[in-house]
Amino acid sequence: MISLQITKVFLLSTVSFLVALAWTPFLTHLLYKYNLGKGIRDAKSAPIFALMHQKKAGTPVMGGVLVWVTTLFLITVISILANFFDGFWGHLNFLSRSETLLPLGALVSSALIGLVDDFVDIWRIGKNGGGLRMRHRFIIYGVIALIGALWFYYKLGWTIFYIPFLGNIDVGWWYIPIFVFIITATAHSVNLTDGLDGLAGGTLLAAFGAYGAIAFAQGRYDLATFCGVISGALLAFLWFNINPARFFMGDTGSMSLGVTLGVIAMLTNCALLLPIIGFVFVIETISVLVQMFFKKVLGKKLFISSPLHHHLEAIGWPEPKIVMRFWVIAAISSVVGLILFLMEKI
Repeated sequence: MISLQITKVFLLSTVSFLVALAWTPFLTHLLYKYNLGKGIRDAKSAPIFALMHQKKAGTPVMGGVLVWVTTLFLITVISILANFFDGFWGHLNFLSRSETLLPLGALVSSALIGLVDDFVDIWRIGKNGGGLRMRHRFIIYGVIALIGALWFYYKLGWTIFYIPFLGNIDVGWWYIPIFVFIITATAHSVNLTDGLDGLAGGTLLAAFGAYGAIAFAQGRYDLATFCGVISGALLAFLWFNINPARFFMGDTGSMSLGVTLGVIAMLTNCALLLPIIGFVFVIETISVLVQMFFKKVLGKKLFISSPLHHHLEAIGWPEPKIVMRFWVIAAISSVVGLILFLMEKI
C-alpha cells in the first residue's frame, strides 16, 4: 500500500514535469506573440529598482499559468479516466473532497484573479506599471481566505489549531481570523519574494516539497500527490525561469501558489511550521516592514531597496548569486521544518 502511494506521488510528479515542459513552447509563443510583457516602474517613483531592472522590461509575465494549468489538467484528466476506467487510473486518481478539492479551488480561483492583475500590469505599461494596488490585493487575499476559513469552520467543523510540542488547541471561532491571517500573510509574502529570476519558483518548490512529505506522513496521500504535481510543474517552470528568464511567474503564479501553500499548511494542521519552512518568505516580508517603519517613523531608509533581495542586488550581488543562496536557505529551512514535524512522531 505504501509503496503504491510512493509510486503514485513520484510518477505523477514526473508526469507533471514532462507535461509542463511539453507545452511550454506553446505558452511562450503566445506570450511573445501578443507582447504580454512586464512593465517596469518609472525612474521617478522607483529610481533604484528601475535602474536595476530596466533591461527586463517587456519580458512576458503570466508564466505561472504553466504551473496551475498543468496541475488542473492532470487532476481533471486523471479523475475523468478513473470514472470510466477503474483499476490503474483509479489508483492514480488524486481528486478527493477531503484532501484536494479545497486547495485546487483556491489554486484556480486565485490564479484567475492573479491573471487579471497581470493584464492590468501590462495595460499600465507607460503608466507606472505595477498592476493592482496593495490594498486591493489584500482585499482579494482576504476574501479568498475568508471563503476558505468558512469552509473549514462550517463545512469541515475545524476548530483545532496545532502548536508544535504543545499539541492541539481548540480555538473555537478564532479559527476563522487565524485562517484568514495565515493565508493572507503567505500569499503576500510569496508575492514579495517574486522579484528575481527563479527566486519565488525555487523557494516555493522547497516549501511544497516539505508539505508534500508532511501530508504523506499523515496518510494524506492525495494531498501529497497534489503537492508533488505542483512541484513537478514548478521544476519545468524553473527550467525556463532561471536567469535570464524566458518569462516571469506573474501574479497568476505567485498569488495562486501563495494562497494554496497557506491552505495546505492549514489542511495539514501544520501552519506554525510555515514560518520555518518558508523562512525566505518571512525574511523578505520583515525587510519590507522594517523599511516601511524606518521611512515612516525615522524619515530614512535602512535598505537601499526592499525587499531584501533588491537590497543585495543594489549593493552589487549578482542576481544568480542571490537566488542560489536563497534557494540554499529555503532548502535547509524546509528540511528543518520537516525534522521538527517528524520529531513529534518519534
